[in-house]
Amino acid sequence: MLKLIQNEWIKIIKRPGTLVMIGLIVLLVGAVGAFEKYQEGKHVQTADPKWKETMQQDINGSKKQLKEIGKKDDPIKKFLKRDIAIKEYRIKHDIDPFEKNSVWTFVTTASNLIILVGLFTIIIAANIVASEFNWGTIKLLLIRPFSRTKIILSKYITSILFGILLLFTLLFVSILLGLMLFGTGEGNVSHLAYVHGHVEEQSRFLYSAKFYLMSFIETFMLATMAFMVSTVFRNNTIAIGLSILLLTVGSVITNILTNFFDWGKYILFANTNLMQYIDGTPPVAGMTMTFSILVLLGYLVVFLTLALLVFSKRDVTA
Repeated sequence: MLKLIQNEWIKIIKRPGTLVMIGLIVLLVGAVGAFEKYQEGKHVQTADPKWKETMQQDINGSKKQLKEIGKKDDPIKKFLKRDIAIKEYRIKHDIDPFEKNSVWTFVTTASNLIILVGLFTIIIAANIVASEFNWGTIKLLLIRPFSRTKIILSKYITSILFGILLLFTLLFVSILLGLMLFGTGEGNVSHLAYVHGHVEEQSRFLYSAKFYLMSFIETFMLATMAFMVSTVFRNNTIAIGLSILLLTVGSVITNILTNFFDWGKYILFANTNLMQYIDGTPPVAGMTMTFSILVLLGYLVVFLTLALLVFSKRDVTA
C-alpha cells in the first residue's frame, strides 16, 4: 500500500498544475498580507475608550432577547448565552476587544483562502482515477500485483493527503508572513472560548490550528464525493462541476432547508462545520458534535463503498 501511495505522489508532483496550485496559495497569502499592511498604514487603528459601556449595552440587549425567548427550544439561545458570557468575562478581566493587526489576526484573515484549498483538493480527487481511464493507463495499473481495493484506496488516501499538504502550506505561510509583517501583537492575545458553560482562555496558535483543521472537513467530504463520482462515471468534469457547485451553494441551501424542516439536520452540509459547536450554534436545535460526526461517518462510508464496489467490479478490458 505504501508503495502505491508513493507512486501516486510521484504522479501528482510531476504534474505542472500541482506546483501552480501551491504557488497560487503562497502568492495569494502574500497579496492578502500586502493589502492588510497597506490598509494598516493608511488607517490608524485606535481603541474605543468606552468599550466597556458599549459592551454592557450589548449584554443587556442579549439578556432581554434571551428573556423574550423564554423556555422555547430556540437554537439562538446557545449563541446568546455564549455571547453574554464572553463579553462579561472581557469586562471582568479588562480584556479590550480591540486588537491591532498581529500574526493571529492575519491567520484568521488568510483562513478565507481555505476555499481555494478545497477547490484544488477536489480537482485532484476528481482526476486521480478518471485520468487513468482517459489516458488508458488503467490497464497498466491493474496488471501490477496489487488488489483493486488497495489501488483505489491508495489513490483516495493520496488525494486527501495532498489536500492536507495544501492546508498546512496555507497555515504555515500565513503564520510566517504574519510574523514578518505584523509581529506577535500586544497585550492579551488569548482566544476566549465558551466551553461547557464557562469561558476559558486558549492558545491562539492551538485555536487557529483547530479552526483550519475543522474547516477542512467540508473539503474532505466533498473531495471524497468527487472521488466517488469520478470513479463511478469515469468522468472528472461531472465530479469537479458537481463538487464545486455544492462547495459554493451547498451550505446556503442547507441553511434554508433547516429553517423549515428538522430532517435538514441529516444533510451533509448541516454537519460539516464542527466549529458551530464551539463558536456558534447548530442549524437545528438538539444537534450535537457527536451527532454530526456520526452523520459524516455515514456519508463517508457510503461514498467509499460505492467507489470500491464500482471500481472492483468494472470491466476495463475494452
